[in-house]
Amino acid sequence: MNTVIVPVDFSETSLHAARYAAQLLTGHSDVTMILYHSYSKSSEAIEVTEGLEELKAELMKKHLVKIEILPHEEGNFVDGLEKAARHRRADLVIMGITGKSALAQVFFGSNTLKMAERKVCPVLIVPENASFSPIKNVMLTSDFKNTLVTTPSVPIKDFLDSFAPKLHVVNVDKDHYISLTEDYEKEKQELKQMFAAYEPEFYFMRLYDIDEAINLFAESRNIDLVIVIQKNHSFIDKLLHGSRTKTLSYHSKMPIMVMHE
Repeated sequence: MNTVIVPVDFSETSLHAARYAAQLLTGHSDVTMILYHSYSKSSEAIEVTEGLEELKAELMKKHLVKIEILPHEEGNFVDGLEKAARHRRADLVIMGITGKSALAQVFFGSNTLKMAERKVCPVLIVPENASFSPIKNVMLTSDFKNTLVTTPSVPIKDFLDSFAPKLHVVNVDKDHYISLTEDYEKEKQELKQMFAAYEPEFYFMRLYDIDEAINLFAESRNIDLVIVIQKNHSFIDKLLHGSRTKTLSYHSKMPIMVMHE
């Protein structure tokens, strides 16, 4: 990783995500963390710049991390953030999310999920109650369907190379029995070969509630971060009908990284 963008609107949710990001990137001298804020009126430019500089100074005083600021005049928050991510060739966007109230979810929460849908780069969602811990155990969720085509191996490997965690690959299916079907075994071997350098461990859970299974597994294995692969269909449409990513993001204590096939 070389460039990580952290959007800041100076809410406690975004400040928490910025502090988490600074801790995560401490010691990674080859990574530049960009504090981004978009404003709609040119008269706000000076105040925004000063606010970003103050936050930058606070974070650099506490953590060994390279930080730049990027104030930008833009009417639409998500459009502006997408442009910044493309122009700076960001490897990752780190954003906060809140579950405190429906109103808070609508404003900052929905922007976070909308950005995750844009498919510009991976988005790391930091829940408001997520406390930082070194990334030692990562869970990769997979449906084990056409994994060679749908698994974004390059950004996943990039992240694993940066933090060197233990990789746990998890599949939840209510129809799992004692032994895997031939199709599941084939997909498992392909994933095993794909991530051979990281010596992944595989787990197949026979449960009906996928969200519950993921959370139970995360607690039992001390998972520090979950990687969710967003398949090629409307993220927002799924969101409106009870999205798994929404459920995990709003109620989890773990950061969730959304990647795209």
